[in-house]
Amino acid sequence: MTTLVFGHKSPDTDSTGSPIIWAWYLNEVQGTPAKPVLLGEPNTEAAFVLKHWGLDKPEIIADVTAEDKVVIVDTNNPAELPPSVNEARIQAIIDHHMLVGGLKTKTPIDITIRPLACTATIMHDLMGDAVAKAPKGIKGAMLSCILSDTLEFRSPTTTAHDKAVAEKLAADLGVKIADLATAMFEAKSDVSAFSDAELLRMDSKEYNVAGKELRVSVLETTAPKLVLDRKDSLMASMEAVAKEDGADQVLLFVVDILKEEATLLVPNDLVKQLAEASFGAKVSGNTVVLPGIMSRKKQIIPALKL
Repeated sequence: MTTLVFGHKSPDTDSTGSPIIWAWYLNEVQGTPAKPVLLGEPNTEAAFVLKHWGLDKPEIIADVTAEDKVVIVDTNNPAELPPSVNEARIQAIIDHHMLVGGLKTKTPIDITIRPLACTATIMHDLMGDAVAKAPKGIKGAMLSCILSDTLEFRSPTTTAHDKAVAEKLAADLGVKIADLATAMFEAKSDVSAFSDAELLRMDSKEYNVAGKELRVSVLETTAPKLVLDRKDSLMASMEAVAKEDGADQVLLFVVDILKEEATLLVPNDLVKQLAEASFGAKVSGNTVVLPGIMSRKKQIIPALKL
């Protein structure tokens, strides 16, 4: 039986590339039939990475069955996974996020969760000498995942090990990190084709803070003006998106990769209260700039309070 390898909903580069990387390893090194799949359309940066390295876009699935063997990567949060994930035959979890809880397995499994910036870095370590056998596209996906999750080493989640692995892969591939990262971030910044609702869901995760269900969305860009010029319509769309998704509020943080700061849209008193309580910010309009805030995982989620 073929093992399905997938990451979270709203696939970014790591949740698109890591299933491809691990499925290659299972197939070619472990001799275990495996197939990468996605739980949604990859974002513009992930789509660029697939094309750049000549990788096929994995099939998109809506759910899994009790018969499916699965490996979960880049998340351990049931809210970000298929509805029937707890019925499936979970084989392993490879992740770099906090342990959320709620997943149930039928047998003991392999779980690897490490405090690194990127799932692909963990996979590089787990694969050991087998990395040398990997084709260019797999190594390129690894490098791209690390550059994406670390924002080219600008993110506070970056570790020395993430950077060392990326530099080793880049040297092996003959790639200039700055050139690849610039092309990736340009692709990520092109959001012109997306509706407001699509932008609000593009890179989002669900969290409960003080009894409020929040959809915390982050848009990382080198051209924040393209997003902020749409702030009125984005804020108008938040209520409908929250209602459709069963959330109390959508939070949108527009991360300026080059200035290393985030702008939070403030559509109402709840978000104003949250911004002031969480970040010590003084909010006077419908946006607030948060200097140095770049990471949802390390800086935004741990700080959220009411």
